[in-house]
Amino acid sequence: MPYEFLEDIATADIAFRATGKDLAELFKAAGDATINTMIENLDAIEPKETRNISLENDALDLLLFNFLQELIYYKDSEQILLRTKEIQFDDKDSNHYLTAVLQGEKLDSDRHHQRVDVKAVTLHLFQLEKTQDGWMSMIILDI
Repeated sequence: MPYEFLEDIATADIAFRATGKDLAELFKAAGDATINTMIENLDAIEPKETRNISLENDALDLLLFNFLQELIYYKDSEQILLRTKEIQFDDKDSNHYLTAVLQGEKLDSDRHHQRVDVKAVTLHLFQLEKTQDGWMSMIILDI
């Protein structure tokens, strides 16, 4: 599993560490961890609907922050659970750009076993860093 939940980091929130050999793998893992915080069975999410997103930021860690916030936004505004199908990055003029194809479906309480409701990503202890093996992030979600 490219992410693990961290029990001893946040008492009233949910913390996890995500890793990846490259940024795409890390962002996908962090996205899955965020959705997995909300529902138990990620594999129950069928790719019935597609959303395309484009984000930019001059800070790579804030690009990850904004990406995860998008997943929460869609869950809140459209009641849709999304997973990353494709993700691409580009750097230009000192900015980082992300384009992603997200797929998923409307929340179905009969099929998606709910855990907790994630309200937001926090910046508390937020971390994204290049490692010897690729990339690592630590994220705390406000529930």
